[in-house]
Amino acid sequence: MNNRPTGRKKNVTGNGNGIDKRGSGLGNGPVGRTGGYSGRRPGGGSTGGRQNGPAGGNGSAGGGSYQGGSYGGGTRSLSGGGLGKIIIIVIIAVIVLGGGGSLFGGLFGSGTGSEVTEPVQQSGGISDALSGLLGGFSGSGSVSTGWTAKSNSGTSLNENVASGARNKYTTIKGGGADTVTLMVYVCGADLESKNGMASADIQEMLNANITNKNVNLIIYTGGAKKWSLSSVSNQCNQIHKVEGNKLVTLVKNDGTSPMTKSSTLSGFIKYCAKNYKADRYQLVLWDHGGGSISGYGYDEKNVSSGSMTLKGIRDALEAGGVKFDFIGFDTCLMATLENALMLGDYADYLVASEETEPGCGWYYTNWLKTLSGNTSVKTTVLCKQIIDNYTDFCEQRYSGQKTTLSLIDLAELEATVPAKLKDFASSTTDLIENDGFKKVSDARSDTREFSPSSKIDQVDLVHLACNIGTSESRALAESLLGAIKYNRTSSSMTNAYGLSVYFPYRKTSSVNSSIAACDAVGMDSEYLDCIRSFAALETGGQSASSGNTALGSLLGMGSSGSSSSGIDIGSLLGSLLGGMSGRSLDAGAAAGYIEDNLFDADSLSWVRSGNDYVIKMSEEQWSQVHDLELNVFYDDGEGYIDLGLDNVYDFTDKGELIGSYDGTWLAIDGNIAAYYYIDRIIEENNEIIRGRIPVLYNGERANLMIVFDSKNPDGYIAGVIPDYVDGETDTVSKEVTEMTEGDTIDFVCDYYDYEGNYVDTYKFGNQITYSKNHRISNVYLPDRSKGSAMYVFTDFYGTEYWTAEIPG
Repeated sequence: MNNRPTGRKKNVTGNGNGIDKRGSGLGNGPVGRTGGYSGRRPGGGSTGGRQNGPAGGNGSAGGGSYQGGSYGGGTRSLSGGGLGKIIIIVIIAVIVLGGGGSLFGGLFGSGTGSEVTEPVQQSGGISDALSGLLGGFSGSGSVSTGWTAKSNSGTSLNENVASGARNKYTTIKGGGADTVTLMVYVCGADLESKNGMASADIQEMLNANITNKNVNLIIYTGGAKKWSLSSVSNQCNQIHKVEGNKLVTLVKNDGTSPMTKSSTLSGFIKYCAKNYKADRYQLVLWDHGGGSISGYGYDEKNVSSGSMTLKGIRDALEAGGVKFDFIGFDTCLMATLENALMLGDYADYLVASEETEPGCGWYYTNWLKTLSGNTSVKTTVLCKQIIDNYTDFCEQRYSGQKTTLSLIDLAELEATVPAKLKDFASSTTDLIENDGFKKVSDARSDTREFSPSSKIDQVDLVHLACNIGTSESRALAESLLGAIKYNRTSSSMTNAYGLSVYFPYRKTSSVNSSIAACDAVGMDSEYLDCIRSFAALETGGQSASSGNTALGSLLGMGSSGSSSSGIDIGSLLGSLLGGMSGRSLDAGAAAGYIEDNLFDADSLSWVRSGNDYVIKMSEEQWSQVHDLELNVFYDDGEGYIDLGLDNVYDFTDKGELIGSYDGTWLAIDGNIAAYYYIDRIIEENNEIIRGRIPVLYNGERANLMIVFDSKNPDGYIAGVIPDYVDGETDTVSKEVTEMTEGDTIDFVCDYYDYEGNYVDTYKFGNQITYSKNHRISNVYLPDRSKGSAMYVFTDFYGTEYWTAEIPG
């Protein structure tokens, strides 16, 4: 039973309140991922479900899932012999080449391991730092069971520098003689207008009471419709200087250009360099962050301007003409390898977070006092304090939040990592091309992922390399850990070692545009070929698998194949292969691998075993399962309310999945909510399960973040994250942890008709007001006979298979 996932333990407290939908539909797309996506069709593996709807029911054409991404599991059945293989080859060729026209363009979009090994430690002074960083690192040996390493808290500062690294741009004079210009670029966005987060951090800067004339703390503000600080305008961008505990406005009106426009940032940098010349220049960017693909910033006054991509950041820094001591991102998700390699031409160090940040962000007062007290403080020492202050502050105020912050030596990184990354990419591509796709997929599935619900596909690169376990990946992990000089996480985080990387898995629909964004800042082409090959095989596997939808299973729909009639396979392949360049996947070999390594959906049938109905699968079949969740729908007499996905299940002593449903679902104070499981983490003495509840929070779409851990086994509300459903931004918001008692919460749910079509998303149940004493538990549905439950399996291609409705 080593391959079996482990689920959440329910706390059942009695009967729930009514869950009728109310009001008119919200009209902005599904909140869940159990159906309602364009192109998903019911397939095999679902027998014995209800027969009151015709086969072929389509989902909605809408997208609009949490943080703007569709789940991306392919569900077409391509059964048959040679012709099916040819179709798979065509699909893979399209993906590898990044084209394909209208027929296959939708696969990737267009436009703008189970084996875990400990990294080899470097010899000399760095070995202790690496040993402390890795701690009790070990692998689970199975998929979907979480991570078993300790959190990376309390590690020591590594001040060794590898040979071959360039000299630092900034030379510190010493003795407090250095002048410092710290530029803080604060795009307030909705974080400020709704919660005053930017103003709170500016107040922390004022509390440092900087009186040292050698310190110039210059702040650029804008991007928010409303500011809590009366001295900051919401009409235009401004430049301010912190003098003691006062904010002095230097430029009262710097126009209304989007703060996500490169020229706005470069203009600020030029202004500071011209008017406040210094020995040391430092830059902090404050706002939303979207990682390597989306980049920095959301200007809510200029929504159409989008975010500032990594290329945009590079353009701003190039035009600004300044070499920085360090560049920091007080944002989510910007501690990425792509970002770090890009910044190496402009700064000596990077301070950034792999994970989303709690709403409080960095804590500025203490480290600014240190800088004011000694302008010659070593950069590594100052940045270590930034990290410690932030981590400690978040841990004290928001226990249970996922926090990460790391310090990267950009000079060392650019000298040591690129060659190791190239070798890693080449060896990983070799694995993919030589029947090792499952090994790589298992490794990717087991790797620490950041903001998994937003499906940005960023994972910790050290952890991924260790999971893949080749000599090349171990060498990469070693070089990365050498360049990461300091890294801390909250006690609720594991396997976050300081730098993430884009590696597609959850959202293959945007691989082409994502690769283009990485290529634009010079990401290694061998690595880009590697992830393109992985994504090609994953999507090819999804296309060849007979997956199905939840509603297809519930309605008892049969399999639905696809026809290639009318397609000139030879001409299509010829046109695609004509533009081929660089290393590429052998489409024929890939198709053969897929045909030989498909999950057997026919095994997902309920059979009687004693008093239970069970699903029996071999260990080999279980090893192909990356996820298992319970999906429940409620029949309200007009259609189905989707109650979500939870990781609750049980097995017999023989390892058979038990098909029993007790008629309960997760609720807050007895009010049943749609709940969607996110992830599960195992520490040495702790287990942490996270999920989300889609809501209208004070009338606006958002997700309550729910955490279950050893201290709070029944769960608690950890915060709320805005849900951007109208294309406002592709970046990810900081988590609003300062929820106010009396705020209104309306639960929302996806609703389907009896033919399996997505109708709309509605408010349902009772409105509640937020308090600090909510009780989370499972409660019985108002009418248990109206609840329909099934399990959804996800295989190593990312294909989802719903079982038939659990009997009885």
